[in-house]
Amino acid sequence: MKILNLDKPIIQWLLLLLLAFVWGSSFILMKRGLETFSNFQVASLRIAIAYFFLLPIAIKNLRKIKGKYWGYLLIAGLLGNGLPAFLFTTAQTQISSSLTGMLNSLVPLFTVLVGLIGFGLKLRIKRFAGVLLGLVGAIGLLSVQGLNFGDSNLAYALLVVLATICYATNINFIKTYLGPINSIDITAFGFFFLGPPVILYLFMSDFYHIMQSDPEATTNLFYIALLSVFGTALAVILFNILIKKVSAVYASSVTYIIPIFALMWGFIDGEVIKGMHILWISVILSGIYIVNRENLKLNRKAKKELKPQNLNK
Repeated sequence: MKILNLDKPIIQWLLLLLLAFVWGSSFILMKRGLETFSNFQVASLRIAIAYFFLLPIAIKNLRKIKGKYWGYLLIAGLLGNGLPAFLFTTAQTQISSSLTGMLNSLVPLFTVLVGLIGFGLKLRIKRFAGVLLGLVGAIGLLSVQGLNFGDSNLAYALLVVLATICYATNINFIKTYLGPINSIDITAFGFFFLGPPVILYLFMSDFYHIMQSDPEATTNLFYIALLSVFGTALAVILFNILIKKVSAVYASSVTYIIPIFALMWGFIDGEVIKGMHILWISVILSGIYIVNRENLKLNRKAKKELKPQNLNK
């Protein structure tokens, strides 16, 4: 019996919203971590905690992974977790979280572009239009908040762009090369490779001294732990499920909804929500609807084409 039936659009939407909430909260958690620890320490702690959280799963399933898949899992771990963790924390030492959030919305567009260039993704006008519409909505939503690009360092902003390219490449890579591996194993073994080197780095850094001397260290370490367990380990598992069971482009659409939850955090902090915010949120959801509807049509068409073959067997 299936716990989640991912053939149902309502389940797909609920998972997408859950992911957006978790990842939409990740920027404030990273910010709290950076108040005490260096950018490399925050990224390393994020990976290390996820490593320990998922280690029992990796050990249990060691014998299930055969041959070439070890290399593929290492690549997926680096692209989906390792490199972006360090790129985002480094970028957030110099640029605003709002600019980071906007640049993060490039993931779906890069997913399509990388898919077209390197993974044989077929160009379908409606799907591409949905991606572009969602991207326009994300940019519009964030522009309402009055982003000040003059204060942002271009080199650090490009680190976020590079992180989104890593995410986009990984989305296509998992769909193409890791089909036989279940989503939990993809996540667990990704951190299985990344954990030991970052733990070694933490021991060599001044992490222990900071924990002993900074009164806020324990609290901010707790925020990083939340980021790691929910925003990294559990969320990546759900994200990989969406990639494998629905589509790479639909899964990447989660980045469109992340700014919505950033708005929610702003409202909790007393920020004013304007009518234009609601307008751009509607545009974002319209783009995701177009992408999802096109994918459902393609899935139904594929199932119909398989039926005559099954009858002839």
